[in-house]
Amino acid sequence: MGKSKSKNRGSNGGRSKNARSKIKKYKRKTWLCNRAKDTDQIQDEIEKASQPGAKVADDFEFDDELPGGGQFFCVETGKHFTDAKGLADHKKSRYYKRRCKELKEEKYTQGFAEWASGMTKEVLPPAHGKT
Repeated sequence: MGKSKSKNRGSNGGRSKNARSKIKKYKRKTWLCNRAKDTDQIQDEIEKASQPGAKVADDFEFDDELPGGGQFFCVETGKHFTDAKGLADHKKSRYYKRRCKELKEEKYTQGFAEWASGMTKEVLPPAHGKT
């Protein structure tokens, strides 16, 4: 009969080099950690900052845990940078320009979502007029 083939099990226990990328839990965890803020969240922050008496977005307190002490922050993308040059280079990037274009679009609201799903009620004029 046929010979049984034994797998060559190395230090990885028989898994391939990139086996973790195929595990669902690992994918979810890494995706959520690096996820950027949504556009509607950023639009809300920009609106709040533009109101009178609101805190200016450029004034951040020094924080040792953030890159660059939290002083170089891009509001449009929600990212911190280590120095002014990194922030300036980021503002020339394709990612930044796309995000700015997305932020200029109209905000997605609950009313628009209901309209798109057909949940709104159409107001019709009376059929026989007022009596």
